[in-house]
Amino acid sequence: MTGIPSLVIGIASSSAERRQLAQLLGGTESFLIVSSANQARRFLDLVRRPPAPLAPAGDAEPAAPTPGLELAVDSDRRVLRWREREVGLTPLEHDLFVCLAGTPGQVWTYARLHRAVWGNDHLGRGSDMHSVVRRIRHKLGRLGAPATIHAVRGVGFRLTPS
Repeated sequence: MTGIPSLVIGIASSSAERRQLAQLLGGTESFLIVSSANQARRFLDLVRRPPAPLAPAGDAEPAAPTPGLELAVDSDRRVLRWREREVGLTPLEHDLFVCLAGTPGQVWTYARLHRAVWGNDHLGRGSDMHSVVRRIRHKLGRLGAPATIHAVRGVGFRLTPS
């Protein structure tokens, strides 16, 4: 099946096993690491559930919904929307959130996020990325959105339902 992205789901109960599995799967296009089969099932149920459609505001294009969540990003206005509430995003916040929201639950490695958002391979200490994630988490909290960005120690970040 060409054109259809694959997703590898790995199950590892300890953080050490998750780090080792993430290193093994690092070359994979997309992977999800969970700590139990039940967590994998919950993720698959979220992905199968179609997102709620959003009505466009005026003549604007409808916001792109986040699969499995009721969150939507209006890229033209750089706005994150949940239900009737909106919050503005900086260009970096927008680009990072769009990466994570495109495939909820998928771990994005630090290197892959840095290439996609900043356009280079420089990672340094990663404080730039952690600062952007902290601001997005705060904005998700202000919206009361049922999602959060989880850090996978030593690997990267993923967007998951709260």
